[in-house]
Amino acid sequence: MQLQEILYSQGFGTRRVCAGLVQQGFVTVACTKPVDAAMEFEAKGLVFTVQGVAWEYHEPAYLMLHKPAGTECSQKPSTYPSIYTLLPSPLRLRPQKGPVQGVQAVGRLDQDTTGLLLLTDDGKFIHRMSSPRHHVPKVYEVTTKHPVDATQVQRLLDGVVLDDDPVPVRAAACEATGTHQLRLTLTEGKYHQVKRMLAAVSNRVEGLHRSRIGELALPDDLAPGQWRWLQPHELGAVGYQPPA
Repeated sequence: MQLQEILYSQGFGTRRVCAGLVQQGFVTVACTKPVDAAMEFEAKGLVFTVQGVAWEYHEPAYLMLHKPAGTECSQKPSTYPSIYTLLPSPLRLRPQKGPVQGVQAVGRLDQDTTGLLLLTDDGKFIHRMSSPRHHVPKVYEVTTKHPVDATQVQRLLDGVVLDDDPVPVRAAACEATGTHQLRLTLTEGKYHQVKRMLAAVSNRVEGLHRSRIGELALPDDLAPGQWRWLQPHELGAVGYQPPA
């Protein structure tokens, strides 16, 4: 693949802009001769630098973000800063066939909810992770306003009726981890689901943190606001096989 095409696919601008970056000497690749925009490279695994910043080729892109509180999972936030401002511009500008460019969040977390958020430009991955048909478990650490008791835990396991749906919504797993803490596992994602489920058992969510998706846990060393690429085994941990 031509170097300018590699840069374009990774979100560094239009093909003309990418060619200009190479011509102006802002792009370096480990090779034995000077590079030009039309030079061919094996894209997979290629590491290059753009204006001194190292970048590895990823196609498609899969990443995790430790979502901090006070951010919105929207390209056009209404009140709080967008999570997308936490990402470098190439990830936000990766070319897509649709009207929205860049990586997209796989589902959403409320502005006051923290924790593990996946992002990608692979539409099949978004569908696989978001569809209730696939029952991908998501684990939440819940801090409650009132003390948690065994009756509340059992009701959440048995199923509660939300105001807009006569079909009971059940937790796949639920356990009290403290007097005001719950660990709640869900396999579907309705609007404000955790908050509404706790309200249905006469309690209230004071803090909400997503700690795990499938078998993928949020790493302890990934601070709020930080992101990193997903490794192949981590995609397997959420039950996904990327296209070859």
